[in-house]
Amino acid sequence: MDKSAFDIVGRFLRAPFCAGARAGRELWRASERSRCFLRRGAPNTEYKRPGRTLRARRGLFRRRWLVAAGLALRRDEISPPPYMSGKRAGRGSKVPTDLRDQADLVAAERGKASSRAFRVGPERGGERLDRFLAAEVSACGLSLSRTRLKALIEAGCVAVDDALVTDASFCVRAGQTIGLEVPAATDAAPVGQDIPLNVAFEDDHLLVIDKPAGLVVHPAAGHLDGTLVNALIAHCGASLSGIGGVRRPGIVHRLDKDTSGLMVVAKTDEAHHGLAKTFADHGKTLSLTREYLCLAWGTPTRASGVIDAPLGRHAVDREKIAIVPEARGRHAVTHWRALERFGADASLIACRLETGRTHQIRVHMASMGHPLLGDPVYGQGFKSKAARLSPQAQAALKALARQALHAAVLGFAHPVTGAPLHFESAPPRDMLDLQAALAAGAK
Repeated sequence: MDKSAFDIVGRFLRAPFCAGARAGRELWRASERSRCFLRRGAPNTEYKRPGRTLRARRGLFRRRWLVAAGLALRRDEISPPPYMSGKRAGRGSKVPTDLRDQADLVAAERGKASSRAFRVGPERGGERLDRFLAAEVSACGLSLSRTRLKALIEAGCVAVDDALVTDASFCVRAGQTIGLEVPAATDAAPVGQDIPLNVAFEDDHLLVIDKPAGLVVHPAAGHLDGTLVNALIAHCGASLSGIGGVRRPGIVHRLDKDTSGLMVVAKTDEAHHGLAKTFADHGKTLSLTREYLCLAWGTPTRASGVIDAPLGRHAVDREKIAIVPEARGRHAVTHWRALERFGADASLIACRLETGRTHQIRVHMASMGHPLLGDPVYGQGFKSKAARLSPQAQAALKALARQALHAAVLGFAHPVTGAPLHFESAPPRDMLDLQAALAAGAK
């Protein structure tokens, strides 16, 4: 790279907030000049005819340095937080008192819930700041995950020896004092809506809901309100102490919109942290039972079995899930057993989840050749089989208008008290009507 290229990069690196477009054009021109310089023949450069591999150690280093410089310019375009304007607080950097006061005002506007100070002992020196705080707050009885602590650090709620530190990987030293401000929970963006709920269990930490089919769990594109979260915010009210600093219910697992059955929801950070750990364990070391009832096309040749097949996004239709190679899929295991056979047309099957992936039961059952009745995504190839059903069963299947899947059993240890909890739910009326019609037609 010629000297003019370095001059251009240096000039823009010295500018605190530069115009991104102009800087990009200048950097591109500099890189083009560098390529021409290499083609003419620079020292330590080896190249072949056009279209072949170009090996230029010095030029490659310079081009990488130029890309790094461009990334640095892009970072400079990002505005810093209000209390860090002018100079970003780095690792242990001293922040002027007026800026610390401004940060306190930002936290005060949210309402301070607690303020703690921790002394770094000789044996704890050299630890990451977020790891140190995670161990200390856990010992104090506060339930704050490392993700939540990292967000607090980056928000300017942590000080090391009276200096704000916004880097979660900052290494603490023995003898330092770590101050932590935990703001009070703020109101969630979704608003509470008066939607009837079937509550199977509720205490100060969590509640278990029997979700009806057709109810979306969480607000998303196309479903901004009228969701289970909106209903829970209205139902729980002030009893929500906050999940991740926001007064909202903690969703640790979900059911599809058209799947009915039991769900557990956390009301506190402590319960949310414990439930998330339980569900992530998949019942290997912690108590967790999830069993679903489904009506599937056909009759399995065996009485029971295990489907162990990794799941991932479909290669063509990104809204679908498919069985994929293990290298790019997530581990998924379903244990199934046939409970009742309705001739050769359909079966009632119980599926126990060892893992909980999106559409897991629907995809695994379809992979066996027994997709769920009414499944509009994974059972399209079996629509013609509906003509073989009795008129009563055809009418019941049309009235169902969804996949015949119900979360019937949910068991886990209470994340706070440790007490074993077990719940069972009967399928809804539309699924029971279809089951009865299939049984009557099979006689």
